[in-house]
Amino acid sequence: MNNEQLASKILQLVGGANNVDHVVHCYTRLRFNLKDDNRAEKESIEKLDGVITVQEQSGQFQIVIGNNVGKVYNELIKLADISPNHPGTESNSSKKKQNIVSRLMETIAGIFTPVIPAIAGAGILKGLLGLITALKWAESGSDSMRILALVADSVFYFLPFFLAVSAARKFKTSEFMALGLAGGLMYPTIMDAAKSIAAGKVVEPISFMGMPVGLVNYSSTVIPIILSVWILSYVYRLIDRFMPTVVKSIFTPTLALLIMIPIELIVIGPMGSYLGVSLANGVSWLFEHVGFLAGMLLGGTRPLLVMVGMHYGLMPIAISNLATIGFDYLLPIFFVSNMGQMAAAFAVFLKTKNKSFKAIAASTSFSALLGITEPAMYGVNLKLKKPFIAALIGSGMGGAFLTIFHVKSYGFVLPGITALPVFIGPEFIYLIIGTLITVVSTIVLTYIFGFEDVPGGDTKEASSATVTPDKKWEPERTAIEIPESNLSMTSPINGTIVPLKDVPDQAFSQGAMGKGVGIEPSEGKIYAPFDGTIETVFRTKHVIAMKSLQGVEILIHIGIDTVKLQGQHFDVFVDEGQKIKAGDLLMEFNLEEIRKAGYPTVTPIIVTNSMDYTDVIVLEQPDSQASTQKPLLAIMK
Repeated sequence: MNNEQLASKILQLVGGANNVDHVVHCYTRLRFNLKDDNRAEKESIEKLDGVITVQEQSGQFQIVIGNNVGKVYNELIKLADISPNHPGTESNSSKKKQNIVSRLMETIAGIFTPVIPAIAGAGILKGLLGLITALKWAESGSDSMRILALVADSVFYFLPFFLAVSAARKFKTSEFMALGLAGGLMYPTIMDAAKSIAAGKVVEPISFMGMPVGLVNYSSTVIPIILSVWILSYVYRLIDRFMPTVVKSIFTPTLALLIMIPIELIVIGPMGSYLGVSLANGVSWLFEHVGFLAGMLLGGTRPLLVMVGMHYGLMPIAISNLATIGFDYLLPIFFVSNMGQMAAAFAVFLKTKNKSFKAIAASTSFSALLGITEPAMYGVNLKLKKPFIAALIGSGMGGAFLTIFHVKSYGFVLPGITALPVFIGPEFIYLIIGTLITVVSTIVLTYIFGFEDVPGGDTKEASSATVTPDKKWEPERTAIEIPESNLSMTSPINGTIVPLKDVPDQAFSQGAMGKGVGIEPSEGKIYAPFDGTIETVFRTKHVIAMKSLQGVEILIHIGIDTVKLQGQHFDVFVDEGQKIKAGDLLMEFNLEEIRKAGYPTVTPIIVTNSMDYTDVIVLEQPDSQASTQKPLLAIMK
């Protein structure tokens, strides 16, 4: 299944575009905010080839995909306007009462997820520059190194601007107004005074209408801008509600800036900065005084935080530590925790006898080595349970060791093998030893605990193979008698039967989407093959999915690669959620124009939940004529 097909299937199974409030992605998962969580078919999504697992956490419907998530996301937003900028309507999930911790974690994840690539990229570069300087490959004061340092530092220095945009999207307010608030925090008058104070110089206080303005260095800070944008979202809406329509576009933003920037400089900014410093100092105290227990607890439980998406809640603390005290204790523990998941998957690779699963374990352990642990965690370790327990114990041991020797990180990175340069310092050797403790103990414990090996064919790849409809044609099936307990459906289109294995698209021909048949249309009309409900109508109109009253789910894909037509030559007469009767005209398409555009018009008709049935049998022979007046498929229970 390619990225476009996986995205299409996911969109269908989460309830269609109309059920999506918005969606973002992090390194490994799609994070949906759905209007109605009950419409999402969790179990069906988990069965998709390319999906590792699905979970609902902190008001989000999360689909874990792994390294390929960015490409799937790009295909997803092509199908419908469901990007983070899509306003949407308030979702049921957002209306659900959550505890304060869940709401906080969901908010932090929503703000930091879009910014992480920039932070991680700059962090890796910063670490490499540290390595170059430590090895004396270049002089730190040279022009080239100064420019490279500028590149590495720019994201962190101007972090309030990045977070302003992301927070504005999360709190549904103007991104440009949010950038204005970030500009207020980073204005040279404030920054220069803060730097002078830090250098021990005497600076004349600044006040606004008799109230003192906090002279704080807001570069690299997290909390002040997030709090400011959150309050802006309420202030802006309040002003806009009472402002006369004729002058809204001018005076609403004027008043909002006039109110918010002084408030953030006098109250919000200093308070947020103090909170960030307090968190950093608190973490430092914890690790320096009870580090053994703190490191063991965090190292051993971080994979559990990853499972529920709450690990993002620790990112602001790590960034605040780096900004305020110049180093961080959390990231080294994150690193050994990831290495624990890598080691467990690698141990499974060494021990399993299942060749297919061995390949999965090898590839996912490599991903975990690079810092992407979800494929190894969900695809291997949690699947077998005991390797996951071994990884938790090994990570706890490594975390405890690191905190005993106060191992630090000097830059923010995705905790994988490429992050090693940011840990270079007096304690670097202890990071290496702690990592070896985690890796060796995890592998040894995995062997000691053992696990029930995956039998042949019990992987998603094998599952997909079981629905491959490439058997030789059996003529006797054309006269099959369908027991009343089984189901049948008429053809939704008139045309010539094409065996599914001959459809020129591997996702269909190899059965990855399910069993079914292809039809070369003789006319450009699609009719309802049964009584049921329209599940999905794609924005590009070339795909329609529906479900019968008995639960049979079918997908009709008109032509091959016709998504590129962007809806041209297609007319749809039904909407998602609409009830249909057998024989209803669902859509029309211009066969000749599609063919002139160079696209094959063979139309796969797929039973997408084939795995729920014993078999799906085509009732007509190849090259015979399919008709909307006679049965086409038999679905055997």
